[in-house]
Amino acid sequence: MNTLIDGAGLARALRTRLHEQVARLPRRPGLAVIVVGDNPASAVYVRNKIRACEEVGLMSEKIALPADISEQALLAQIDQLNARADIDGILVQLPLPAHIPVQSTIDHVAVAKDVDGLHTHNLGALLTGSPAVVPCTPAAVLALLDAIECPIRGREAVVIGASNVVGKPVALLLLQRGATVTVCNSKTTDLAAAARRADIVIAAAGRPGLITGAMLKPGSVVIDVGINRLADGKLAGDVDFASACTVAGRITPVPGGVGPMTVAMLVANTVAAAERTLGLPAIP
Repeated sequence: MNTLIDGAGLARALRTRLHEQVARLPRRPGLAVIVVGDNPASAVYVRNKIRACEEVGLMSEKIALPADISEQALLAQIDQLNARADIDGILVQLPLPAHIPVQSTIDHVAVAKDVDGLHTHNLGALLTGSPAVVPCTPAAVLALLDAIECPIRGREAVVIGASNVVGKPVALLLLQRGATVTVCNSKTTDLAAAARRADIVIAAAGRPGLITGAMLKPGSVVIDVGINRLADGKLAGDVDFASACTVAGRITPVPGGVGPMTVAMLVANTVAAAERTLGLPAIP
């Protein structure tokens, strides 16, 4: 059995299905991406998202705003997009400049257009087990587990990282699927012991090479959410791939694992938002 989980290939297959789905809609779904400042990593991510939208047949619009924009001006831009009938999804690209509060900015996006799933309303719905929109990266993690038919119910899962964007939502999704979940953070006293218990490890701490093969249970499934830019310009995950791939039963690479699926899930969420706006039943 191939150890590698091919997130890029699975994302291509999903985009193909979404393209067929979009072709049956009465109009093209629209996604607006707001970028504040000129963060180089954000530019790459946004370019990938817009390319994926074009491939599937969505209308996409990038709104580039200066890093020194005021909070009021940014919210006014969001108000304009909230009012546009041709825009089904609004994504505020993170990170934002330090003077812009993150959660209140995200919460200014209309709930129905929050295709990133990070609005307080949508996160609350996820907590109660009835989400209309699942955050893109956690949705990608679950999609990858499902694609390899990884058993979740009754298994022990360890999530490393407790952010609102990945760690907490993915822990909730795993709980809803019947896993026993441990969430580790920077205060965890023995990370290796916690990881070694896990049948499923989700690494989302933002620290390159944090998880090594010696910290893994043989045969475990490892999903590496980390995307870290090293000093030499190369990308690395939170998992030391060279040592981990000799222990793990299945593992995602970086790049080519969670990243492409996250972008595909953003497109899927936008298509689903358009279907809800049009009053159409969601297509599984």
